[in-house]
Amino acid sequence: MLSSGYALGVKTGSAMESANPLASMVKGCFDSFIGDVTSTIPLRRLDTVINPLQNVSHYLYEAHIMTKKSGVQQAQKIRKIESREKGTVFELLNPDAAGIDIGSEEHWVAVPEGRDEHVVRKFGCFTADLHDMAIWLKQCGVKTVAMESTGVYWICPFQILEQHGIEVKLVNARQARNVPGRKTDVSDCQWLQRLHTYGLLSGSFRPEDQVCVLRSYWRHRDNLVRYASAHIQHMQKAMTEMNIQIHKVLSDITGVTGMRIIRAILSGERKGEALADMRAPGVKRSKEDIIKALQGDYREEHLFALQQAVELYDFYHNKIRECDGKIERCLKGFEGQAEAADESNVIIAGLKEESGAEKILPKKGKHKARKNECAVDLQTELYRITGVDFTEIDGLDVLSINTILSEVGLKSAAFPTIKSFTSWLGLCPNNRITGGKIKSSRTKRISNRAAKAFRLAAQSLSNSKCALGGFYRRLRARLGAPKAITATAHKLARIFYVLWTTKQRYQDIGAEYYEKQYKERVIRNLKKKAYELGYIIIPQEMGVS
Repeated sequence: MLSSGYALGVKTGSAMESANPLASMVKGCFDSFIGDVTSTIPLRRLDTVINPLQNVSHYLYEAHIMTKKSGVQQAQKIRKIESREKGTVFELLNPDAAGIDIGSEEHWVAVPEGRDEHVVRKFGCFTADLHDMAIWLKQCGVKTVAMESTGVYWICPFQILEQHGIEVKLVNARQARNVPGRKTDVSDCQWLQRLHTYGLLSGSFRPEDQVCVLRSYWRHRDNLVRYASAHIQHMQKAMTEMNIQIHKVLSDITGVTGMRIIRAILSGERKGEALADMRAPGVKRSKEDIIKALQGDYREEHLFALQQAVELYDFYHNKIRECDGKIERCLKGFEGQAEAADESNVIIAGLKEESGAEKILPKKGKHKARKNECAVDLQTELYRITGVDFTEIDGLDVLSINTILSEVGLKSAAFPTIKSFTSWLGLCPNNRITGGKIKSSRTKRISNRAAKAFRLAAQSLSNSKCALGGFYRRLRARLGAPKAITATAHKLARIFYVLWTTKQRYQDIGAEYYEKQYKERVIRNLKKKAYELGYIIIPQEMGVS
């Protein structure tokens, strides 16, 4: 706080007021310099006091100098503080930045001061309004834009602004929280513009446009699969209301046997023996059990509900096949990084070309066909595009791999390190440190389709005999299934990233080798702990009596 220390060699207050007309407007301005300056402040809640000479110094004569040594020292301290404050001002990294608050009906846009008469404008949600918004931003000299949105309202403005040559960053709402106070659309867009000007915002990841097209088709296909699965429940409900317990003797009512029986029932067949004869050779239950399960009350209203559920189930599967055709044409448009095999079912290892590089072909093993499997040869196409056979990784199938690649894109340069990749997926620990102590290390809550694919792949390794299966089972016994799934998904993501960036092959070491490594690591730690306590562990083979 500025205390007494300013002794001015000045004349009386009236003489000073005559020499400085503006000084007479402030009552007691020069009478209270000697002594405590805070006496002139009616409210003592102010933490800092500004030097009163700062704003009126240009009205004083040159003879008005500080005579006390303490006053000179205090002035030097003030100058140091002011220079330090000037040094802490944020650097303008993006002077031509704008902020947009996206809404469902209107978009609020803020540009830097002095670029237009109105620095904040409102635009509608129609396409013509979006083009007008882009033109206005170009007129204001804006080169980069940060936008905040919920839902899918940002997609069209994002694409239109990119078409006009403006760099667009989609900002996570959690990173752009405004200061406490009244929240309005105007303040939100201005806050985004200010943060983006100082370079304090990072844009959300969005793959290249060609991958976005594939992602849209694949997400739509996933929705169609979910719609079709809902009608399976409708079929089972209609049969339960008729007390047809077919789901008790068949593991899947939409399998070969189940759909044969259901379609025959809708065609008018009611004899249990005739229906039981339609079972496939792989059905484990006996013919008598199936006949007993098919005895029910065939009511007309429930048969009508069953018929409509079957028709809708077939309808959505026809739409899925049409979507597969679009996906196939989209995949054909990607440039290939590897020469795919036409009709080879093995990995050709050791076959050298003239350049000396090893030619590796995708592995095509025998696997059970799935109902929702894509009609496209995804394994061959994905190997042609990426140059890596990701199906060699235990737990990952072609559907999971296509889901992951459609979300992360084909360019690994978007994720500089393996840590940034796992962090974007939300699979790595999120350490929260307070006072030098880790309070929490839970993973971030992120809705990421690629992360879900890795988690499903990790869960499928529960009974696998591979090394990853042994890793999952060991963690599940110690930490529980949820944490074991997350840790195994994290390991799968790291393996995926290494293959993605280095184009290497994955080779499983086996569960036995993994358990052997784990045993050696435990013994080594026991020896180290015993040595610290002054003991020596001598391994001894335990005989069987």
